[in-house]
Amino acid sequence: MNARNRLIVGLDIPTVGEAEKMVATLGDRISFYKIGYQLAFAGGLEFARDLARDGKNVFLDMKLLDIDNTVAKGVENIAKMGMTMLTLHAYPKAMRAAVEAAEGSGLCLLAVTVLTSMDETDLIDAGYEYDPHTLVLRRAEQALSAGMGGIVCSAEESAAVRKIVGPDMAVVTPGIRPAGSDAGDQKRVMTPADALQAGSSHLVVGRPIVKALDPQAAAEAILAEMQTVLS
Repeated sequence: MNARNRLIVGLDIPTVGEAEKMVATLGDRISFYKIGYQLAFAGGLEFARDLARDGKNVFLDMKLLDIDNTVAKGVENIAKMGMTMLTLHAYPKAMRAAVEAAEGSGLCLLAVTVLTSMDETDLIDAGYEYDPHTLVLRRAEQALSAGMGGIVCSAEESAAVRKIVGPDMAVVTPGIRPAGSDAGDQKRVMTPADALQAGSSHLVVGRPIVKALDPQAAAEAILAEMQTVLS
């Protein structure tokens, strides 16, 4: 139960050059990185391959959603890149297509339930009939049925999701903020220790580390807090 395997640093950084510097700064402290839209569309996909070749775990946060064949072909190629985790939106047909495409690859497919930047008003505006908690649980059930490797949800829903998916699936939670830090654009946040105690298996932390005056110290403090729970 090593915190180093459970902390995923979000490289929410505008350029590959800056991302390379951050990875070098954090060194061996961090073994797991998330690459999302911002960096992916600035050369980050090749950088993701490089990180994987260097022995790092890479969570490619693409939130795929399309017709079944398109999702499947995308997943097949992402698996060949050596990625560790990949997100897609938790729509049943898309999840089933992705699971079939990833079979035998070792790629952990994560179902995005409800974005941590969304609350009930946002869901109503988007045309959903469910409140965030209800929709998260419904999608967790569908992800389990589809054979997905894990769930992405707010730490506020981790305990309830864990009851549905059991002990083996990953429960990955963004919106993690150390005590006293700014929530930013996240509406459903939790501290690292509380998230792990609630049932999260992996924590995604971006700005509190990469925007810190001392990223090394920020990462070490979060790892230490996590390790107290994992131990």
